[in-house]
Amino acid sequence: MPELVAIDLPGGAPFVAALRRAWDRGDAVLPLDQRLSAPAKEAVAAHLRPGLVADGDGEHRRRGGAPVEDGDALVVATSGTTGEPKGVVLTYDAVVASALATSARLEVDPARHRWLACLPLNHVGGLSVVTRSLLTGTACAVLPGFDAEAVLAESGPDVLVSLVATALRRVPAAAFRTVVLGGSAPPVETPPNAVITYGLTETGSGVVYDGVPLDGVQVAVDPDTSEIRLRGPMLLRAYRDGTCPLDGEGWFRTGDAGDIDAAGRLRVRGRMGDMIVTGGENVWPGPVEAALRAHPAVAEAAVAGVPDPEWGQRVVAWVVPADPARPPTLETLREVVAERVAPYAAPRRVVVVAALPRTAIGKVRRDLLAGSIPEGEG
Repeated sequence: MPELVAIDLPGGAPFVAALRRAWDRGDAVLPLDQRLSAPAKEAVAAHLRPGLVADGDGEHRRRGGAPVEDGDALVVATSGTTGEPKGVVLTYDAVVASALATSARLEVDPARHRWLACLPLNHVGGLSVVTRSLLTGTACAVLPGFDAEAVLAESGPDVLVSLVATALRRVPAAAFRTVVLGGSAPPVETPPNAVITYGLTETGSGVVYDGVPLDGVQVAVDPDTSEIRLRGPMLLRAYRDGTCPLDGEGWFRTGDAGDIDAAGRLRVRGRMGDMIVTGGENVWPGPVEAALRAHPAVAEAAVAGVPDPEWGQRVVAWVVPADPARPPTLETLREVVAERVAPYAAPRRVVVVAALPRTAIGKVRRDLLAGSIPEGEG
């Protein structure tokens, strides 16, 4: 039976070679996060049960492995913020469908264009750059991680790169043919050559580009809950434990809320659990954060709800100031949000921080924000 091969290598030619060897045998691969300690890597492996490990010393067998099914290509650990990660199982057919649909939408010509992979390969956003380049025969430079100098050294008018917003702030978008942006809130002013993607690990990378689904992808919004549902050939087969989140008709409930605008484009409002209910009004963090980031005194911003006996929840903003010596005032930021969003969405407290807690792909760790409020002031 085909096996699961954990690849414990940084981005580069050896990683690609290990992936090719596994696929040539009909095995599936599990990329391990290179930033984890050895015990943490072992914990992931113990949970997802690869039978082989490919590292700098070659391949060696690991006890406690479990086989995969014929046709499985990838097992990708989710980037959940709590609990053990789920292993998302993507078949070879799903990975091919994603590669072809993405390349068609971006009008990639393998003879003229090339990809640059510089995001963590244990996340589907980085890994899919490598897999689509292999499956379409498009050249690809694979870096061990994001380094602005190394990324710019690989840039050019024929290069496509996948980035998150935090990385884009460190390199000029104009240095590339196309910038595929995912993983976190897009910048206030999106470069003309950037494409905003929406997708999850379970969808094998982005499946909605600038609000428009890729060919073969269907999008629906639950009329009662506003939850986004997705269906298409790129979706996972199951989780590693054998459970399948798809319903009987193949729809995947994303846990994100959104709506379809008048032009037929999907607008993603955020995780359903992130919505703040304050004084009976629903406040989505995304629009508030965008309004805050538009202010010149704000470098970064995140918003979450904090329990409040009067309002149920109150809107709190965590702000990284553009100039630490001159942070913006609460009154200033309340005016900005009231004007751009709504008065009830304006933050009732601003917490100035040096940096926002984020995942490796740039998503804000909202579960950690409350811990940055000075004790006794929550």
